[in-house]
Amino acid sequence: MLLRMSTLFLRTLREDPADAEVPSHRLLLRAGYVRRAASGGYTWLPLGKLVLDRVAQVVRDEMAAIGGQEIHFPALLPREPYESSGRWTEYGDDIFTLKDRRGAEHLLAPTHEEMAALLVRDLFSSYRDFPVILYQVQTKFRDEARPRAGLLRGREFLMKDAYSFDLNQAGLQAAYDQHRMAYQRIFDRLGLDYTIVAASSGSMGGSASEEFLAATPVGEDTFVGCTACHYAANTEAVTTPAPASGDVHAFAPAQAYDTPDTPTIESLVQLANARRLGGRDDWTAADTLKNVVLSVRRVGVAEPELLVIGIPGDREVDLKRVGVALYPNTATLFDGFADRPDLVRGYIGPQVLAKLGIRYLVDPRVVPGTAWLTGANEPGRHAVNVVSGRDFIADGTIEAAEVRAGDPCPACRSGKLTIRRGIEIGHIFQLGRRFIDAFAIDVLGPAGKPVRPIMGSYGIGVSRAVAAIAEQHHDEQGLAWPAAVAPVDVHVVAAGRGPQVEAALGLGRELADAGLRVLVDDRSQVSAGVKFADAELIGIPRTVVVGRRLADGYAELRDRASGERTELPVAEIVAQLTGLRRLAE
Repeated sequence: MLLRMSTLFLRTLREDPADAEVPSHRLLLRAGYVRRAASGGYTWLPLGKLVLDRVAQVVRDEMAAIGGQEIHFPALLPREPYESSGRWTEYGDDIFTLKDRRGAEHLLAPTHEEMAALLVRDLFSSYRDFPVILYQVQTKFRDEARPRAGLLRGREFLMKDAYSFDLNQAGLQAAYDQHRMAYQRIFDRLGLDYTIVAASSGSMGGSASEEFLAATPVGEDTFVGCTACHYAANTEAVTTPAPASGDVHAFAPAQAYDTPDTPTIESLVQLANARRLGGRDDWTAADTLKNVVLSVRRVGVAEPELLVIGIPGDREVDLKRVGVALYPNTATLFDGFADRPDLVRGYIGPQVLAKLGIRYLVDPRVVPGTAWLTGANEPGRHAVNVVSGRDFIADGTIEAAEVRAGDPCPACRSGKLTIRRGIEIGHIFQLGRRFIDAFAIDVLGPAGKPVRPIMGSYGIGVSRAVAAIAEQHHDEQGLAWPAAVAPVDVHVVAAGRGPQVEAALGLGRELADAGLRVLVDDRSQVSAGVKFADAELIGIPRTVVVGRRLADGYAELRDRASGERTELPVAEIVAQLTGLRRLAE
């Protein structure tokens, strides 16, 4: 393949686009790989489409290696299968829905578990048909409230979604392990620095799931690692080690005090120590119990209900963790205190919630026998020695508090958690039988009796992976693609307007004949400086500069990632580059 810059459908930009937020967004736009078409939607230009296709081919290679068979579902799907699974309602505003001319409702698919289950039900009837892995590489849609960061958070994106079907849990585990290893090979080949973390299953359900997160400071996901063991998890899935329960009768009776002008935990702690409330002057924020009121909307229920969450006062509520814990219901901070005089804003304590009929969930650290400084349910007053299990009984626990660096590891208990940010590039699920049960799928088992299959689901964001690679492989000058995904292997730059152009084209043809993919900058009305800047911006792994030393029979070979430059005889360039490609393979 030989591409010429003089005819390539490409325009590079010297300045960052005003709406580009993160490096991948800026550089993919500036280098002419994508173009914004609409909010959350991008057109793939020729160089970008080459990268996208190469990423997809790596995915296809590794899926084929584990026996995956490629299919292709429609993106426009009827309502009924998603109604049967419950996800038509669960997805809420996150999906695009529409009606056809006959009034039938449809959606633009965000994922295809329902259709995969129905396909297997239609075609398979015996245990002899299993196991099977089906996958597709297809455009998906989500009605993102705030599309942002270019390809990282769009409304339309390319995804590989795979579905495994087995007859028992052992088969599902084997398929899950196969995909886990295949994903590692895929992301290794793509040149990504990634971490596998425990994750929540969200709308998928199932017994287990893991995410593959590409580490980057601009990632939307936060994940933890342990300083002493191999534990890693998305912060949404981190569990809090609970202390041992204590004696609920070991404390003096609860006592309320006047605590005027204490709108914050910090001001409350200062006053409590200054006045020695409860006979103490060593109060800290961690000794206080913060009670946060939420408005929860349950799926299919019109009116919201109140929920109060109790967490140690040195923590903030993480609404993303709350959303995971309450899914598919949604929660927002309650702001209707004017209509609820029985809830004294800033002074709410758990002592009266049961009488008010308000559900109360607490942080796992709030165990029976722990005593707290908390609201007294009166304006300007707090109470000490409010004991869990004596003065209030929670309706359950919830992982709602923020996770912080230095927290104890929930796996080994001896290590401390570190926190990083990352981009979700893959997610694998042991779904179990949620979708199988939704459609009552049974096959004839080996004993002649019906057997219900079990299912796994495995996703890779193909277009998002392009952005993740760009995030991890760039510098101040531009992109620096790994060889496995670069749109071409070699960028030949004619640094001159005389014989250099024809020599560059001739060298490009030789390289293409040798099996390399080549881009030749043969533009005659562009200066060498602009060509060099474009070469660094576009980010091809190796650049050959045909310039001043052409008369001596030499050209310069540049390595984009390392910046290394070497002068070689033009006659040796083809052999050198084909040899480097063989080494990379």
